[in-house]
Amino acid sequence: MEIKQPLIQVKDLSKYYHQEPILKAISVNIEEGDLVSIIGPSGCGKSTFLRCLNGMEILDSGLIQIDGVTLSRKTSTTPLSRNFNKKAHELRQHVGMVFQSFNLFPHKTLLQNVMLAPMIVQHKTKEEAEDISLKFLEKVGLKLFAHRYPAYLSGGQQQRGAIARALALSPKVMLYDEPTSAIDPARVDEVLEVMRDLDKEGMTQIIVTHEMRFAKDASDYIIYMEQGEFIEISDEDEIFIAPKDERTRQFLKNFM
Repeated sequence: MEIKQPLIQVKDLSKYYHQEPILKAISVNIEEGDLVSIIGPSGCGKSTFLRCLNGMEILDSGLIQIDGVTLSRKTSTTPLSRNFNKKAHELRQHVGMVFQSFNLFPHKTLLQNVMLAPMIVQHKTKEEAEDISLKFLEKVGLKLFAHRYPAYLSGGQQQRGAIARALALSPKVMLYDEPTSAIDPARVDEVLEVMRDLDKEGMTQIIVTHEMRFAKDASDYIIYMEQGEFIEISDEDEIFIAPKDERTRQFLKNFM
C-alpha cells in the first residue's frame, strides 16, 4: 500500500540575512486540505518562511517540497543548481500568495488585474483569462465590481480581489501574509470568510495572522513561532487552553 506524502514538506529550513539567522532549521509537514495559522511576535521570521515556501526568498539550507516540486540546498555556500530558478518558478505555479498590501495596479480595473496572471504565466487568451477571472471574482463576491478601479474599492474588497488574482492560477496552496492588517476592522470578516469558504472546499492554506479569534476558530492547527523557530505546533483548542511552552503562554497572555 502506497503511503501518501504530505502536500508540503519542510525539513531543516534555514535562512540568514547578513549572517544573522532568520529561520533556524525549521521542519513541518502539512497535509492537503489543512488550514494552518502561524502566530508569533513581529520580526520572528513568519513572513520570511512564507516567502521561502513560494520561492521568493532563496533558502540557505534545508528542503522545501510542495506538490512534488523540491527546492533544496546543503549549505548557504552551496552553489545553486543549474535548474534552481526553473524549479522555483515551477513551485510558484503551485502556490498562491496574498500580501499585507493589495498590490493591485491602480490604472487597471479589478478584472484586468486578475486577468494578468493567467495571460502572462499560463499564456491564456484574453477571452480565456476573462472567463477564469470572472469565475474567481464571483467566488470572492466581487463579480459586480469587476470593472471598478482599485481606488473605488474598500480595503476589504481590494484584498478579496488580490485573493481572486492568486486563485486564478489554480494553485494547490494559498499563503497569506497578514492579509487583514491593512484593512479597516469593519471589513476584516469579509476577507476571513473567503478563507473559511476555501477551507470548506479543501484548499490548503497557511496564514500568518494576528487575528487570534480566526486562528482559534478556523485552523486545523496553529504554529507558534519565535526568533526563527517553531516553538509549538498544536491544535487550535490546546494551544489556547493549555500551551505547552512558557514562551507560547507569555505571548498569548496579550490576547486573553
